[in-house]
Amino acid sequence: MSHVVVCGVGAVALRIVEQLVDAGIECAVVDATDRPDPVTEHLLVGWGVPRHPGRLREALRAAGAEKAAAVVVAPDDDLVATEAALLAHQVAPDTRLVVRVENRAVGRALGGHGTVLDVAALAAPSVVEACLGRRPHPLDLGGRRFVVATVEAPRAGTLRSLYGVLAPLAAEDALCPGRDHPVAAGEEVTLIGTPEEFGPLVEEVPEPVRVGARSAGAERAVRRADEGGRAGALTLIRSLLAEAERPLKATALVLLAVFALSVFVLRAGYVKPDGRGMSWVDAVYFTVETIGTVGYGDFSFAEQATWLRIYAIGMMFLGVVLAAVLFALLTQMLVSNGLERSLGRRRVETMRGHVLVVGLGAVGIGVLEGLLAAGARPLVLERDEANRHLPRARQLGVPIVIGDATDTSVLAAVNLAECAAVAVLTSDDLVNIEAGLAVRDQLGDRWRDVPVVLRLFDRDLSEAVEEGFGFDHVRSTAALAAPWFVGAALGLDVLGTFYVDRTPFMVGRLPIGPQLDGRAMRELSARTRVVALRRADGTVDTPRRDTRFARGDDAYVVGPYTELLALLTH
Repeated sequence: MSHVVVCGVGAVALRIVEQLVDAGIECAVVDATDRPDPVTEHLLVGWGVPRHPGRLREALRAAGAEKAAAVVVAPDDDLVATEAALLAHQVAPDTRLVVRVENRAVGRALGGHGTVLDVAALAAPSVVEACLGRRPHPLDLGGRRFVVATVEAPRAGTLRSLYGVLAPLAAEDALCPGRDHPVAAGEEVTLIGTPEEFGPLVEEVPEPVRVGARSAGAERAVRRADEGGRAGALTLIRSLLAEAERPLKATALVLLAVFALSVFVLRAGYVKPDGRGMSWVDAVYFTVETIGTVGYGDFSFAEQATWLRIYAIGMMFLGVVLAAVLFALLTQMLVSNGLERSLGRRRVETMRGHVLVVGLGAVGIGVLEGLLAAGARPLVLERDEANRHLPRARQLGVPIVIGDATDTSVLAAVNLAECAAVAVLTSDDLVNIEAGLAVRDQLGDRWRDVPVVLRLFDRDLSEAVEEGFGFDHVRSTAALAAPWFVGAALGLDVLGTFYVDRTPFMVGRLPIGPQLDGRAMRELSARTRVVALRRADGTVDTPRRDTRFARGDDAYVVGPYTELLALLTH
């Protein structure tokens, strides 16, 4: 096939280039910067990939975008990505265009020009599934529901004898093994099939983790936050009392003393025109009216005894001053970050089995929405008090604590000992590693029982951290997102990704063209599975090894993404 042009030299773009090179596909890189990073330059030279710097329009033409099979726009900046996508569409309107954009409004606008992908939306579901443990992974293929589930073999035997028509994706020592592959009793096996084919092996199939639009789980969280107004009000009052500093407390106490004294004085000394005294309710009402300076339409000191009028002067003056000071101190506290910290931490005190999300970026918001959709209880620990995603988290009703995840006292404050899972998702790899190690130390004996998910950008670093520090759930955003871009560039409609142990799998829709017309399914790679075949007439078949493809069919393929990319290139 023809070459692929990749715009950008960030982590995701370089991972895309690497996968294209590994698949034997020629590619070229367009770079708007004149002086690339030395490491980037070294990698591109080692891969034999030419780099075309300079203005985007000229660089795209120099890279041969007009004759390319696809142009993949994947810089780290949305503005650069938007410019590159629009120019690529102008320079090569007939070339397949794949664009990386985080901003949803811009993404919708660019959707008419090609395929738009959001790295955060692509990476978040994998993090959510790692936090929730090994649950059945739902898939919608050709309008039919499929499930990927990991089960334990009840006895020794072949996969065929144990699971019949279910397609095996992995055993403990093999990826995509044949149905005659033997397994031992208790060995874990990952299978794919319909819920009906699984039968009692899978009790409940969860809804797919969706990121982007407001999910049902996010809507439920907002409703819960609205319905929980009474409990929230009590929490707010307790937080106000806890956060109030000494001057505010002292002012409130003095004002309360003046108020109580005035009620007793008015109850004992005020005489109405008819000669009766004030009731307790009247005394309270008149005291509030006087301190609040809201006028005297019903009661007045004009006809009262001299001593009471003198007392009224002092009460009005002192009440106004105390009220003004009280409101000033209260306003200062309400707009301070201390209240946010206090309110968030007091909600955490009663949380059990929650998922701690450290770092609230685009991926973090996606993870929150996914966790809420799955019925989990997330808690945010964010270091930046001015984080632009905090309002969205508050709208979802998620408790927020401002603090540093590497501080052991902060980890204790977020009730780490009672967490069901931890997801460390800041934009700094070193901070994520440091926070992960701090979490591991604080968990102690629960370390192996609590999933701790680390987000790292670099794939090699991810693998090194897994091996060197013993983390089981390290997710590289570049490694998670790159297969989607490569698959889209090569004509595969990527539908989802998931992990089997530490191996990323990809699910895609492959339109059958002349290259596969008439060929039997057994001629494909042994490490891929065609789990559904939508015929040209709209019917959906469950194919077998002797099933033959026909031009116009859609094959729904599952396998390690390296195998799927190799399938596309051949």
